[in-house]
Amino acid sequence: MSSTIDTLHRMADQIARNFQHMGVESAVEATADHINMFWDPRMKDAIFANREGLTPIARAAIDELAAGIEPEHQTRATVFNAVDEVGHVDAG
Repeated sequence: MSSTIDTLHRMADQIARNFQHMGVESAVEATADHINMFWDPRMKDAIFANREGLTPIARAAIDELAAGIEPEHQTRATVFNAVDEVGHVDAG
């Protein structure tokens, strides 16, 4: 059975692999954004304390977050229409 940190490493690596088609720099930012937005603070704290063995993109994303760098949002998944905006959907 895998430990919590093994699970977090696997998750971070999967996120990074999902974005790697964007190129390294963009993938790092997208991975950092995703983790920053959707991971619980306890999950982030745990992976900040144990980064060994992460893939390069995941490691760079975690390093940025641990340094306090707040990434810009990389996807429109969390961007919503303005109250008075019409003719668009929130589904991206």
